[in-house]
Order: sequence, then C-alpha cells, then structure tokens
Amino acid sequence: MARLYLVRHGKAAYGWGEEKDPGLSELGRIQAASTAQVLEPLGPLPLVTSPLARTRETAAPLAKIWDGTPLIEPRIAEIPSPSDVITDRIEWLRAVMTDRWPNLDKGLQAWRQGVVGTLNSLSEDTVVVSHFIAINVAVGEAIGDDRVVVFKPDNTSVTILETKHKELALIKLGVEDETIVL
Repeated sequence: MARLYLVRHGKAAYGWGEEKDPGLSELGRIQAASTAQVLEPLGPLPLVTSPLARTRETAAPLAKIWDGTPLIEPRIAEIPSPSDVITDRIEWLRAVMTDRWPNLDKGLQAWRQGVVGTLNSLSEDTVVVSHFIAINVAVGEAIGDDRVVVFKPDNTSVTILETKHKELALIKLGVEDETIVL
C-alpha cells in the first residue's frame, strides 16, 4: 500500500485556452513554494511530475528541499486535446468536462486508464504533481464515479489517495476552487 499526494500544479501564467504549455505565474511560484513547505515533513519521498512546464515548476521547490530529481511521467500529463487550435481546445474541454467517461472516445478512455494504471503502479508513498482532469480521473476511480469532473481541485491543492490491492482509495480531497464554472 502506498500513499499518494496528488498536487495540482500552481497557477499558470496563461490559461489552457491561451498557450499550450505555459509555465507558472508569479502567484503560481509562490503557491509552489508554500506547498513545498507544507509537504517537506513527509519526505524525502519520490516525486513524480507530468512533463508539462507548470507541473515541473510546481515540483521544483520540493525537489530542491529534498535534494531530489522528479521522475517525469507522460501518462499523468493533461488530458489530450484533439486539436492544437486554442479556440477549438476550449470548446472541446468545456463539453468533455460535463460528460462521463463511458461516453467519450476510446482514445480518452485509454488515457484515463493510463493515469489510473500509473498511479496504481506506485509502490511507495509518492508526491505526484499533475493536472485538474488527471486528478479527477484518480478521485473518480477511487470513489466509483464515472463523471469526468467529480470535484474542482484548486491550484496546488493536495489530494491524498492510497493504493490498496491495485485499487485507488480516497483518503482526503484537496481544497476546491470555487471559481471554476463548468
């Protein structure tokens, strides 16, 4: 059994509909440093992050404190969009966020299974820095809810799960962002 600390990345410099791979804003860097201080007493633990800039930058202060190097894991990256055209991505994501996984295409269902499988493969307590939808995938799997969005994790909120017999169990939801409108 492993305890997983799922951290949503800090506030990005640009929104999902403005830039494909933004880094953190100044607020995001402050959030990342603050979260590192909160998590510091837990470790050092393995640190896994999505390959996207905002997750790597969120993990950096904790990696520095623990004198470690995060493992980059592409299977916990942001949900893959069918288009690189920014306006198309925004409309697509809005529709997806109000749907259920069984209604979505096989590619997205495979991505979802990749997130779940990756988290279930972690055999020791680990900090995982990822994204809004990927964290929702984990929580939905843990509570048996097939909605794409089951809660709204705020930037740098920490959601705690455990792996039990290759299944995810919810221990504690992270702080929610009340400003997100679906």
